[in-house]
Amino acid sequence: MNAPIRLVAACVFALAATAAVAKGTGYVFVSSENDHAVTVLDSKSWQVVKTIPTGQRPRDMRLSPDRSQLYVIASKADRIDVIDIAQLKVTHSIPVGEDPEMFDLSPDGKRLYVSNEEDAQVSVIDVATKKPVARIEVGEEPEGVRLSPDGKRVYATSEVANMVHVIDTATHKILANVVVANRPRRFAMTPDGAEVWVTSELGGKVTVLDGATSAIKATIAFTPKGFRADDVTPVGIAMSADGKTAYVTLGRANHVAVVDVASRKVQDYVLVGNRAWGASLNRDASLLFVANGLSDDISIVDTKSRKVLRSVPVGRVPHTVVIDD
Repeated sequence: MNAPIRLVAACVFALAATAAVAKGTGYVFVSSENDHAVTVLDSKSWQVVKTIPTGQRPRDMRLSPDRSQLYVIASKADRIDVIDIAQLKVTHSIPVGEDPEMFDLSPDGKRLYVSNEEDAQVSVIDVATKKPVARIEVGEEPEGVRLSPDGKRVYATSEVANMVHVIDTATHKILANVVVANRPRRFAMTPDGAEVWVTSELGGKVTVLDGATSAIKATIAFTPKGFRADDVTPVGIAMSADGKTAYVTLGRANHVAVVDVASRKVQDYVLVGNRAWGASLNRDASLLFVANGLSDDISIVDTKSRKVLRSVPVGRVPHTVVIDD
């Protein structure tokens, strides 16, 4: 093969490799509870690309494993809407039970695990058939739902019972009920599943559970300057992919706490918008996106400098941010 041909072949191979790796659109999706829509932002210009109508009160969102679809809870419509990323429109919906709050997807994308607040259940839905596989009775007002990295356990919070339910995904049986601080909300996990972190909104704390035994290993309290204890209402939580840093939104305290996972020490507090609620990291954990429920915007935080780079207006009462990078 002569030199020009080798050069062309190398360029073609490089372009093919790049195409195979570059799957993300760069879109940032934000669900807006009071607009019944998902706002799509361009991550370079931060302009609105599109506003996608959904069922009433869209809340939690997750990308499918192949990142071709975005699943969106529509709480008041009792369903999950499925958005095609290429078309940026809802293509179909999956009924999931009464007043769904949060959910998770199995690693293979075949099953949905959904908290149904009014039913006091976690429903297990087959994605292909859109039919329930199981309905698991839990405490009143379940909210947070999170699968372990190996998919063998699903964790659910009960806001009224102040409890975390640990469920076997093979048998749909509850393995443990763990009492935590008041009004537990959402989860984050270390990448190996060794620790499960759960926020408690009215308890003002994060509880750290052992991923193997479900025993409580530690609790973490938050004391941002200038705020009373009852203003500190942790809800959202995101864990970096290396498992070294956790970011906890403090609700009415309008801050995000930056926590060293190994030492459990709060390293910093970052001032964001009003009622900091949802927290999501981009793929390399260089940016943290915070949904501010009462200022109708998202704060984009540089995780290295721990400074807000910008605030971007979105729909009314933003709930969840998903980044397709």
